[in-house]
Amino acid sequence: MAVVLIKGDDATLVSQALRKVVGEFVANGDRSLMVEEVDEAHYNAGDETELTPLINAAHTPPFLTERRVVVGRHLALFTKAAQVTPLVELLGNPLPTTDLVLVWERASTSNRLGAIPKKLKEALAAAGVEQIDAAPSGKGRKGLLDERLATASVQLDREAKRLIADQLGDEVGRAESVLAALHSAYGDNARLGPAEVEPFLGPASDVPPWELTDAIDGGDIVVALDKLHRMTNGGSRHALQVLATLHNHYQRALALDGAGVADERAAAAHLGMKGSTFPARKALTLTRRLGSTRMATVIRLLAQADLDVRGASAVPDGTTLEVLVARLARISR
Repeated sequence: MAVVLIKGDDATLVSQALRKVVGEFVANGDRSLMVEEVDEAHYNAGDETELTPLINAAHTPPFLTERRVVVGRHLALFTKAAQVTPLVELLGNPLPTTDLVLVWERASTSNRLGAIPKKLKEALAAAGVEQIDAAPSGKGRKGLLDERLATASVQLDREAKRLIADQLGDEVGRAESVLAALHSAYGDNARLGPAEVEPFLGPASDVPPWELTDAIDGGDIVVALDKLHRMTNGGSRHALQVLATLHNHYQRALALDGAGVADERAAAAHLGMKGSTFPARKALTLTRRLGSTRMATVIRLLAQADLDVRGASAVPDGTTLEVLVARLARISR
């Protein structure tokens, strides 16, 4: 039995990865006979949620085909060790004629993607399961987009690739439909530049919050406002969500103001951060750049904007955010 784990919190990217993996397993076979998909609708047993339907499907021999492909969707419903015990046992005693695709994704009733239980992680590692991060963050997400563009059926020059990356922002999943449209319009291996690509891109998409805060910290008002508009328009983020991003960003810097920390490791320890010290380094750099006086001004601006968005002012929320972002960027210069 071959087993693949796909994980991610972007439904579009997860679906694209799943389609590719299942397609490789099916190859030239009959998908209607080979593939069985088990999802959240199958796991409900009265008031309980259990993996029995997936386990039963994985233990079912093939009929009229040599192999079966069983897909287990929405497995992030099962975040407790006791819940995943049947799956752990399956990985230790698989049916040789079944290829298993496990998808660690949110169910429709979940607000967040939970962590894979340690017991299941160990079983996956012991079984040598291939793991695919369908929706990486940061550099991984950029790398995923770069790979999609490099392997496209059309040939994109450097400026065309840059335009696509800028326009899609954090919505890497849109790349597949854009590339399909370009291929349909121009054909195999067509050489394309920005002029040919731009009409197919649609509106600018959302960007990750750090792009906004980086632009503000760099004192670039024009770029900061562009990132703000993409978050509130392309990303449909509410003004309070944007303010929460800014509050968290400056709260770290404020916590380091006057703390006497000498380097990023000490800053991370002071902030209670684990793992990478990069966010602590950014916070420490911001603290040193602003100093106590300008930091106090920033906090006052954030507090006033928060009150205005909550009804203290008749100014539209979008305008309030624009003024705030412009002022914060000017202070960082």
